[in-house]
Amino acid sequence: MKTLTNALRILICAVLTLQLMGCGTLMYPERRGQRGGSLDAGVAILDGIGLLFGIIPGVIAFAVDFSNGTIYLPERTRVGSLDIKNIKEVKFDPKHTSLASIERIIKNETGCEVRFGQDNIKLSKLKSIKDMMMQFTKVQPNNQNDRLALL
Repeated sequence: MKTLTNALRILICAVLTLQLMGCGTLMYPERRGQRGGSLDAGVAILDGIGLLFGIIPGVIAFAVDFSNGTIYLPERTRVGSLDIKNIKEVKFDPKHTSLASIERIIKNETGCEVRFGQDNIKLSKLKSIKDMMMQFTKVQPNNQNDRLALL
Protein backbone atom coordinates (compact mmCIF):
# COMPACT_ATOMS: atom_id res chain seq x y z
CA MET A 1 0.00 0.00 0.00
CA LYS A 2 2.87 2.36 0.81
CA THR A 3 4.40 1.71 -2.64
CA LEU A 4 1.10 2.56 -4.33
CA THR A 5 0.82 5.78 -2.34
CA ASN A 6 4.38 6.82 -3.27
CA ALA A 7 3.75 6.00 -6.95
CA LEU A 8 0.56 8.07 -6.88
CA ARG A 9 2.42 11.01 -5.33
CA ILE A 10 5.12 10.83 -8.01
CA LEU A 11 2.49 10.66 -10.75
CA ILE A 12 0.63 13.69 -9.39
CA CYS A 13 3.89 15.66 -9.08
CA ALA A 14 4.85 14.75 -12.66
CA VAL A 15 1.44 15.80 -14.03
CA LEU A 16 1.51 19.10 -12.16
CA THR A 17 5.10 19.78 -13.24
CA LEU A 18 4.21 19.18 -16.88
CA GLN A 19 1.13 21.35 -16.47
CA LEU A 20 3.29 24.21 -15.18
CA MET A 21 5.11 24.23 -18.50
CA GLY A 22 1.94 24.98 -20.50
CA CYS A 23 0.44 22.74 -23.15
CA GLY A 24 1.32 25.01 -26.10
CA THR A 25 4.92 25.26 -24.94
CA LEU A 26 5.22 21.47 -24.90
CA MET A 27 3.35 20.77 -28.12
CA TYR A 28 4.49 23.70 -30.29
CA PRO A 29 7.93 24.95 -29.18
CA GLU A 30 8.45 26.42 -32.68
CA ARG A 31 5.71 28.97 -31.93
CA ARG A 32 7.70 30.65 -29.16
CA GLY A 33 8.06 34.38 -29.58
CA GLN A 34 4.78 35.00 -31.43
CA ARG A 35 2.98 38.14 -30.35
CA GLY A 36 -0.74 38.05 -30.94
CA GLY A 37 -2.93 36.47 -33.55
CA SER A 38 -5.71 33.92 -33.44
CA LEU A 39 -5.89 31.68 -30.40
CA ASP A 40 -5.35 27.96 -30.86
CA ALA A 41 -8.54 26.45 -29.43
CA GLY A 42 -6.87 23.10 -28.74
CA VAL A 43 -4.13 24.64 -26.60
CA ALA A 44 -6.65 26.87 -24.78
CA ILE A 45 -8.84 23.85 -23.99
CA LEU A 46 -5.88 21.83 -22.73
CA ASP A 47 -4.76 24.75 -20.58
CA GLY A 48 -8.34 25.01 -19.32
CA ILE A 49 -8.26 21.34 -18.34
CA GLY A 50 -5.38 22.35 -16.09
CA LEU A 51 -7.95 24.30 -14.09
CA LEU A 52 -9.47 20.95 -13.10
CA PHE A 53 -6.24 20.18 -11.21
CA GLY A 54 -6.57 23.48 -9.38
CA ILE A 55 -6.66 27.18 -10.07
CA ILE A 56 -2.91 27.67 -9.74
CA PRO A 57 -1.77 25.03 -12.30
CA GLY A 58 -4.39 26.18 -14.82
CA VAL A 59 -3.57 29.86 -14.48
CA ILE A 60 0.15 29.12 -14.70
CA ALA A 61 -0.39 27.07 -17.88
CA PHE A 62 -2.28 29.98 -19.47
CA ALA A 63 0.33 32.49 -18.29
CA VAL A 64 3.21 30.43 -19.68
CA ASP A 65 1.52 29.91 -23.05
CA PHE A 66 0.51 33.57 -23.39
CA SER A 67 3.97 34.83 -22.35
CA ASN A 68 5.72 32.42 -24.76
CA GLY A 69 3.21 33.11 -27.55
CA THR A 70 2.59 29.39 -28.01
CA ILE A 71 -1.18 29.74 -27.50
CA TYR A 72 -1.47 31.64 -30.80
CA LEU A 73 -1.87 29.98 -34.19
CA PRO A 74 0.96 30.64 -36.65
CA GLU A 75 0.30 33.36 -39.21
CA ARG A 76 -0.92 32.23 -42.58
CA THR A 77 -0.05 33.90 -45.82
CA ARG A 78 -3.25 35.35 -47.14
CA VAL A 79 -4.39 34.73 -50.70
CA GLY A 80 -4.56 37.97 -52.62
CA SER A 81 -1.75 39.67 -50.76
CA LEU A 82 0.45 39.65 -53.88
CA ASP A 83 2.32 42.89 -54.42
CA ILE A 84 3.03 43.21 -58.14
CA LYS A 85 5.96 45.57 -57.43
CA ASN A 86 7.82 42.87 -55.50
CA ILE A 87 7.62 40.12 -58.11
CA LYS A 88 11.03 38.82 -59.10
CA GLU A 89 11.38 37.40 -62.57
CA VAL A 90 13.75 34.46 -63.00
CA LYS A 91 14.48 33.42 -66.57
CA PHE A 92 15.46 29.93 -67.63
CA ASP A 93 15.21 27.78 -70.74
CA PRO A 94 12.10 25.60 -70.32
CA LYS A 95 13.17 23.28 -73.15
CA HIS A 96 16.33 22.27 -71.30
CA THR A 97 14.97 22.34 -67.76
CA SER A 98 13.46 19.51 -65.75
CA LEU A 99 10.98 19.79 -62.88
CA ALA A 100 13.81 18.89 -60.47
CA SER A 101 15.93 21.78 -61.72
CA ILE A 102 12.94 24.15 -61.41
CA GLU A 103 12.53 22.96 -57.80
CA ARG A 104 16.20 23.87 -57.22
CA ILE A 105 15.73 27.29 -58.87
CA ILE A 106 12.76 28.05 -56.62
CA LYS A 107 14.73 26.90 -53.56
CA ASN A 108 17.73 29.07 -54.53
CA GLU A 109 15.67 32.16 -55.34
CA THR A 110 13.08 32.07 -52.53
CA GLY A 111 14.45 29.75 -49.87
CA CYS A 112 11.18 27.75 -50.04
CA GLU A 113 11.33 24.01 -50.56
CA VAL A 114 8.87 22.90 -53.26
CA ARG A 115 8.11 19.38 -54.46
CA PHE A 116 5.99 19.24 -57.62
CA GLY A 117 4.76 15.74 -56.73
CA GLN A 118 2.63 17.09 -53.85
CA ASP A 119 -1.16 17.06 -54.22
CA ASN A 120 -1.52 20.69 -53.12
CA ILE A 121 0.64 22.12 -55.92
CA LYS A 122 -0.84 23.25 -59.22
CA LEU A 123 1.40 23.83 -62.22
CA SER A 124 0.47 26.33 -64.93
CA LYS A 125 2.34 27.46 -68.00
CA LEU A 126 2.02 31.23 -68.28
CA LYS A 127 3.14 33.66 -70.95
CA SER A 128 2.80 37.01 -69.18
CA ILE A 129 2.19 38.74 -65.88
CA LYS A 130 -1.43 39.23 -66.99
CA ASP A 131 -1.77 35.43 -67.29
CA MET A 132 -0.25 35.11 -63.84
CA MET A 133 -2.73 37.58 -62.33
CA MET A 134 -5.62 35.72 -63.99
CA GLN A 135 -4.33 32.46 -62.46
CA PHE A 136 -4.15 34.04 -59.00
CA THR A 137 -7.76 35.23 -59.26
CA LYS A 138 -8.84 31.62 -59.87
CA VAL A 139 -7.27 30.40 -56.63
CA GLN A 140 -10.00 29.95 -54.04
CA PRO A 141 -9.55 31.53 -50.57
CA ASN A 142 -10.52 28.19 -48.97
CA ASN A 143 -7.44 26.56 -50.53
CA GLN A 144 -5.01 28.33 -48.21
CA ASN A 145 -2.68 25.32 -48.06
CA ASP A 146 -2.30 25.15 -51.85
CA ARG A 147 0.78 26.54 -53.53
CA LEU A 148 0.96 28.00 -56.98
CA ALA A 149 4.12 27.59 -59.07
CA LEU A 150 4.46 29.78 -62.13
CA LEU A 151 6.30 28.29 -65.11
